[in-house]
Amino acid sequence: MLHLAGTGLVVKLVLCILVFFSVVSWAIIFFKLLQVYRANSESERFLDFFWKTKRFDGINSQLDRFTNSPLTVLFSEGYGELKRLVEKGDQKEELDVMSTELGGIENIARALRRATTSEITRLEKYVTFLATTGSTTPFIGLFGTVWGIMTAFKGIGETGSASLAVVAPGISEALIATAIGLVAAIPAVMAYNHFQYKIKVLIATMDNFSTEFLNIVQRTVTKK
Repeated sequence: MLHLAGTGLVVKLVLCILVFFSVVSWAIIFFKLLQVYRANSESERFLDFFWKTKRFDGINSQLDRFTNSPLTVLFSEGYGELKRLVEKGDQKEELDVMSTELGGIENIARALRRATTSEITRLEKYVTFLATTGSTTPFIGLFGTVWGIMTAFKGIGETGSASLAVVAPGISEALIATAIGLVAAIPAVMAYNHFQYKIKVLIATMDNFSTEFLNIVQRTVTKK
């Protein structure tokens, strides 16, 4: 069994850095797994509820049932902007003019885009740390490897012997640093790719929802 007590200060520092990256990465992985799972599942439930419910005010009153879905944020922003446009007009005819000529629909579209950008930022939060871990920890481990080999050669020079007892401690330090670097990097890279795919799916869902929401508003306006 390897004992780290005899390792050099530099290798201990390298190992501490690698352990820090690994622990934080796993914490992010578990957090994002829960967040993305809830966002996907509640978005599916919200879409079913959205298409089954005929009135926007009825949907708005039930948004607290889908608090983890990014679509509820989009709906809330779009519906809030729509209500502000309606409240500006004293008559229904004024809503038609405002929506078609004064950019009322475009105001709703901007509100939806802002909400989408905000939700994308929230979903991508901390994911970049996984990319950083995956790209840097192998090199940090490589530094520990090189330092361990240097320690081994230094031992050979000081003792004048190339026996296993002299070389082994430095080589073991090198192997420990390499192994922990890979242990930190591989899960981080796999998780990063997984979350990037899941977030892209959610982004596509948000874009589609925004388009459908605007289509419903436009059809409603043109009927009046």
